[in-house]
Amino acid sequence: MSGAAYALPGLEGPAEIRIDRWGLAHIRAATPLDAFRVQGFNAARDRLWQLDLWRKRGLGLLAADFGPGYLAQDRAARLFLYRGDMAAEWAAYGPQDTQAIVTAFVDGINAFVELTETRPDLRPPEFSLTDTRPARWLPEDVVRIRSHGLVRNVLSEVARARVLARAETREAGFLTDDLRKRISPPHDPSVPDGLDAANWPDDLLDDFRLAIAPVGFTPERMAARRDEAWDWTKVDAHGAVTRGPRAAPTEPVEGSNNWVVGPSRTETGRPILASDPHRIYLQPSLRYAVHLTAPGLDVIGAGEPALPGISIGHNGHAAFSLTIAPMDQEDLFVCETDPGDPDRYRYEGDWAPIERVTETIPVRGGPDETVMLGFTRHGPVIRETGGRAFALRTVWSEPGAAAYLGSLAYLGATSPEAFGQALRHWSAPSVNQLYADVTGRIAWFMAGKAPVRPVHDGLLPVPGDGRYDWAGFHDPGALPHRIDPPEGYLATANEMNLPADFPAETRKVGFEWAEPWRARRIQVVLDGQSRHSLADSRALQGDDISEPALRLAGLVRALPAVTDPDLDAAIALLAPFDGALHENSAAAALIEVFWVRHLRPALLEALVPDARTRRLLPPGDTQSLIERLADVVDPATRDGLLAETLGAAFRECRTRMGPDTGAWSWGRLHHARFAHPLSALRPDSGWDVGPLAVGGAAASVMHAEYRTDTFQLTHGASFRMVVDVGDWDRSVFINVPGQSGDPGSPHYADLAPVWGRRDHVPMLYGRAAVETATETIITLSPASA
Repeated sequence: MSGAAYALPGLEGPAEIRIDRWGLAHIRAATPLDAFRVQGFNAARDRLWQLDLWRKRGLGLLAADFGPGYLAQDRAARLFLYRGDMAAEWAAYGPQDTQAIVTAFVDGINAFVELTETRPDLRPPEFSLTDTRPARWLPEDVVRIRSHGLVRNVLSEVARARVLARAETREAGFLTDDLRKRISPPHDPSVPDGLDAANWPDDLLDDFRLAIAPVGFTPERMAARRDEAWDWTKVDAHGAVTRGPRAAPTEPVEGSNNWVVGPSRTETGRPILASDPHRIYLQPSLRYAVHLTAPGLDVIGAGEPALPGISIGHNGHAAFSLTIAPMDQEDLFVCETDPGDPDRYRYEGDWAPIERVTETIPVRGGPDETVMLGFTRHGPVIRETGGRAFALRTVWSEPGAAAYLGSLAYLGATSPEAFGQALRHWSAPSVNQLYADVTGRIAWFMAGKAPVRPVHDGLLPVPGDGRYDWAGFHDPGALPHRIDPPEGYLATANEMNLPADFPAETRKVGFEWAEPWRARRIQVVLDGQSRHSLADSRALQGDDISEPALRLAGLVRALPAVTDPDLDAAIALLAPFDGALHENSAAAALIEVFWVRHLRPALLEALVPDARTRRLLPPGDTQSLIERLADVVDPATRDGLLAETLGAAFRECRTRMGPDTGAWSWGRLHHARFAHPLSALRPDSGWDVGPLAVGGAAASVMHAEYRTDTFQLTHGASFRMVVDVGDWDRSVFINVPGQSGDPGSPHYADLAPVWGRRDHVPMLYGRAAVETATETIITLSPASA
């Protein structure tokens, strides 16, 4: 067993970190604040490069370390910093002393940063490669950064406005836009007065997309000259900042699954709670698992590495998990500026000032850069052009909206009622929260700030003249919830899950949701099990059945007899297909290549002849597209389209995988590679993890979204957890590719093969079990004054 000992400033008593064989850190401390302080120290120990990069990205300080190629991203990030009253901000997260907790957490980070100054061997190698140093944190840094908040739907609003602008009629425009994103529940959208996106600039959303983009490193960007700084303003189809062509923006795919099965439906008579939140795949993972123990505190689970506490896990009495509930938490306001004074915009029959804020951005290798930011009463100005200022009104700007920090309020919850009360302090992102406790109670709550829109529905940009302003926020208690349902389980997967009696038309919390496939599959499986087990939940997290693939295969089987040998072979290969997108399946490879690379683009072209409009639609709404194919396209045209594209897909698979269909498999194409942000600067570093052959796709419970050019995974479940409520040591988790972000750590990539097998590792909670599995002990003592 290895170990280390350090003195930690601010500790009230001794503490220890026990790291188990799977890299999960179990922290024991004398007080709760000590536990959060040690959590910060430990997060820096395992994830220092990630934490430092997250802070510099969020605060707009990248150019100071990496040069002029990052100036535009820095300016964009500063537009979305929280700029409100800090007392209101700290108070908004609930009755606990959030400021003290966050201060203790960043004190722990800073203590490790200071330690690396005398112990550079503790500093991960990325700092040497980039010739940079980690910076110290302020407590405000944690809560002021908002550009990672996963609120929505400005990208969709603008895309819809552009589609309508190119349509001959309002009805035709919405029918076309349905191919991009279905509106649900059924609703007749309102078109704000004077909306005309025909002449909106292509770069309208560049600053917004820069602000939410991850940080990328290429030799070209790192070597950018000062006169090239503002070339790096575009974001490509894969979310990378580039100086090349911009891609049509799409809403980020941030989903999740969770379910809770009550005691009446489990083998043990105890609840089972399962959670697999979906995010972009990166190295390291965007989540970090930890166990915090102190008097009055004993929680284990996962959270954001840069935040204290956890948001998914359990507290020894109750378990909790979350998925995104795609409420509409932002709007684009189009402000008419004064022709004689562009620093004013029309508001309530008069002219209101655009607040101009000057910011100074340090730049490596040169003088500081002074930039000007603009703000209206609606929010930051993301573009000014043609007598208009486009301003974003977003929940981001509100007190208490630092993403996921609202979880501090429910760490000690021991009843559904207390859990729901704590969620009144949750602002962003909007989520479906599930709860289960040792008494057998289960619950679902939708949580998040929901704007009150008196005169519009949030589906399109609106004038900024005061007529379309938000009127505050709905009372959190007005959002839907269920406690102890008679069916004995609850499940969510980002689908439209507003209850039938919820006044969706008047409250207008959102009309854009994830496609229903994952939610339907989860419901089918749970409905079919009278006695659910932990193994069943683990298997369901790895379920690769795709309903869209099954529907497509059904259409293929109904094709009339063919004479083309390639088409005949393709139909034969799909004949026994059961919808399982297993990595070893040849049929899965064919059906996915068929859909994403051949049929879907051909169908969009057939349905939307105008190329400029069509560029606004991908990837498209699969449900709408398949329904249109099955029910609207005439049979002869449909059969011809299916035959032509299926034959082409078969030939592409043969080119990619050889003539022997017995050697084909979905995993030969569909793979996970966890790319380190710096691997482009040092390709021989070995810091990337993979490739791993992977099954599933976007529509399977085992969500595995991928690039259509390379078939590399982009989004999915990097963290999974299944909790046996009450028999806590039987709970399991996985965090891919590993718990640590340090390439030199044994826990940098050790969980990747386990994840690739759709498996889990123990999430131990009891002291005896933790001590048995411990491989490293770090002891911490109060530093002498």
